[in-house]
Amino acid sequence: MMKKQKRYFLTEEQIPTQWYNIQADMTNKPLPPLNPATKEPLKPEDLYPVFCEECSRQELDQENAWIDIPEEVRDLYAYYRSTPLVRAYGLEKALGTPAHIYFKNESVSPVGSHKLNSAIAQAYYCKKEGVTNVTTETGAGQWGTALSYAAKVFGLEAAVYQVKISYEQKPYRRSIMQTYGAQVTPSPSMSTRAGKDILTREPNNQGSLGTAISEAVELAKTTPNCKYTLGSVMNHVTLHQTIIGLEAEKQMEMAGEYPDIVIGCFGGGSNFGGIAFPFMRHNIKDGKTTRFIAAEPASCPKLTRGKFHYDFGDVAGYTPLLPMYTLGHDFMPANIHAGGLRYHGAGVIVSQLLKDKLMEAVDIKQLETFEAGVLFAKAEGIIPAPESSHAIAAAIREAKKCTETGEEKVILFNLSGHGLIDMTAYDNYLAGNLQNYDVPEELIEKNIDKVKGLV
Repeated sequence: MMKKQKRYFLTEEQIPTQWYNIQADMTNKPLPPLNPATKEPLKPEDLYPVFCEECSRQELDQENAWIDIPEEVRDLYAYYRSTPLVRAYGLEKALGTPAHIYFKNESVSPVGSHKLNSAIAQAYYCKKEGVTNVTTETGAGQWGTALSYAAKVFGLEAAVYQVKISYEQKPYRRSIMQTYGAQVTPSPSMSTRAGKDILTREPNNQGSLGTAISEAVELAKTTPNCKYTLGSVMNHVTLHQTIIGLEAEKQMEMAGEYPDIVIGCFGGGSNFGGIAFPFMRHNIKDGKTTRFIAAEPASCPKLTRGKFHYDFGDVAGYTPLLPMYTLGHDFMPANIHAGGLRYHGAGVIVSQLLKDKLMEAVDIKQLETFEAGVLFAKAEGIIPAPESSHAIAAAIREAKKCTETGEEKVILFNLSGHGLIDMTAYDNYLAGNLQNYDVPEELIEKNIDKVKGLV
């Protein structure tokens, strides 16, 4: 009897040499970001004061489907890539489902999440340009951790603004960033004009990714030889993350299967796009019919309950105006433990794809995500990050449907990170101290009303 294969790896030579830019293949291209002062479409040079030049060019590139991965970046990818594609036999058995469930295990990177895929690239481009300092925001701390490590590898100084509630909930993530040499500040803070304004209006503000972005952008603009780096939302970030799906495509071929459903948790879109876009190109170009599901928190439901509109990517209005599904840049999400998903808007590529019905979205309540995370831990031995548990919960929903219908669908999800530094959240869940949060419709309408006059 043949042994069932659990994990699929690529050799270092098989690691992809290019990232995939889905914008080039989209029938309806994303609308252009706008300069908030002139309302004119942005050119790459408009982004140079904030982002490094190469990332600015990648951001607005709608022509080139394939972007070469620099050799130095690929060499660092080899420290942890390829990440394994894993058949979730344990989860299948626990669910009693005929579905074949696979997950891409991005938690095996040195920093425990997929975020390093873009952090290495952005730090490399900054170093190449002669930049000495980088700033960023972080929610749960996965992106801040990745950027702190990547900055140190390339000899850059990193300043990280961490959402205040996560700074308090996840002290060890903060410690990891500091171990790598970064300066970490809870946001909103009194160290920037944006932070002071927020705290003046609302002294007990616990922060969001929108407040942290404002502070990090302001610091980049006011510090010589400093650039801002971003962990999600932007097109160039998702571009770098397509290494995930490109590897998974080769590994699924090794397994002799092709996904009927691809799932990722959703905050701004980087890990979802990273796993989904390489497969989505076959829907666009080759007539494949794979379903793509973005799983977001019910307490921050921009894809499922937000509106498509031009809006700022941050609270203070420092960013360009982005055409995206949004809850309004003033929206303050509930203090859920999936801090990496507490963001008011969605990336412009995902927003256009959702508008064109090339993908779908589901919102999942906090208690269901932890129930899914605990089941996954018991079945597969990996404790997932609360963010990743949204993808697991969505995969479980689809697998249960297969149990009802008897269909052997192939489900692929991205395990974007482990939860070993999120055990306070699990403690609270196991003690029965967590609760679900429902966003009142009037609050969403009130915040969206404020963005209607922006364009």
